Amino acid sequence: MRTHAAAIAATATAALLTPLFAAPAHAEPGPVITKVVVNKGKNIVVGPTTVTKFSAQITATYTAGISVADVNLWHGSTYASRDRALSYDAPRCTTSGTSTTCTMNFQVEADTRDMSNVVSNTQAGTWHIAAWANGKDRTQTAVYDYAVTKVQRASKLSVNASPEPVRRGRTITVTGALTRANWNTRKWAGYSGQKVKLQYRPKNTSAYTTVKTITTNSTGNLNTTVNATADGYYRYVFAGTSTTPAATAAGDYVDVI
Repeated sequence: MRTHAAAIAATATAALLTPLFAAPAHAEPGPVITKVVVNKGKNIVVGPTTVTKFSAQITATYTAGISVADVNLWHGSTYASRDRALSYDAPRCTTSGTSTTCTMNFQVEADTRDMSNVVSNTQAGTWHIAAWANGKDRTQTAVYDYAVTKVQRASKLSVNASPEPVRRGRTITVTGALTRANWNTRKWAGYSGQKVKLQYRPKNTSAYTTVKTITTNSTGNLNTTVNATADGYYRYVFAGTSTTPAATAAGDYVDVI
């Protein structure tokens, strides 16, 4: 390859010279990855004990044809220093013209062991998607940080409004708990210090409105009071965080007499 200085010196005669190994003008540098979808575009939610299964699809095009394409999920600051990568089964591919789409299945579960397909609490949050496509002429395109997704600790939210029934104007106490999967212990654990909305829906209506916002205590519990005005449903709603998905409790009906 000529240096920048050599290129300048050769400007006057460049039009007369033809590179010895010039590539054809139509040559492709390698396969082109056109689409990657992991878990249908949704975050991956992992409970404390169950195995979470999901699939990924990758589409690539190349005039010479694609022999195989696949994706991988990894956690860490860089692909070289990743602390976890999920393995998958052999890709299943279909081809139409010069475009090939490959599908592979993944599974992940909570565990403290240092092995593939298990995760610990510190690995909740953003994961990176690496994508590869191999041409039939043995060229390869590799993108180690094609996109990101989230692997999250499953969450649950409960509510209980009492007493039931209650006289109009009296106090209703609304309790509940926000819990999430603890991957290290493989149990559910309270999620402390989180903002949660208390919402109310009058009987024979469909829309909830927010009454107030409260914060979970050190064990993830919720406790607040409201005045009894009319028959209706109370529920708690958690918006979610980067490590934990949103959760909504089923409405608890209170009969006001």
